Amino acid sequence: MEDLKIEVEQRPSGASVVQLQGALTLNSLFEFQDLMRKQAAPAIILDMSGVPYMDSAGLGAVLGVLASCQRHNRGFGVTGVTDRIKTLFTVGRVDGLIPTFESVAAAESRVAKPA
Repeated sequence: MEDLKIEVEQRPSGASVVQLQGALTLNSLFEFQDLMRKQAAPAIILDMSGVPYMDSAGLGAVLGVLASCQRHNRGFGVTGVTDRIKTLFTVGRVDGLIPTFESVAAAESRVAKPA
């Protein structure tokens, strides 16, 4: 099983771009959740272009980040969603809840609040 690699880039806009590499599953999401709890950026963008597979636990973790951002009035967006993950969003009936964007730049322009 491939480990999930996580890189966080702080952008000039104040947004944190969280790049994920590997499957986001029950086995790999604890590090992801811990890191997300520590994020205090005004906006979080998940770049999932390196995520080939996500299970329902991974989906729950993404929804947890979305809920946290909403509670704390922070921006949130997801980019790089593969067809397989889009299908999971649709089957899980969350495709309308999770703001997805074509690129990190598009997400940043929409969810990062200008200083």
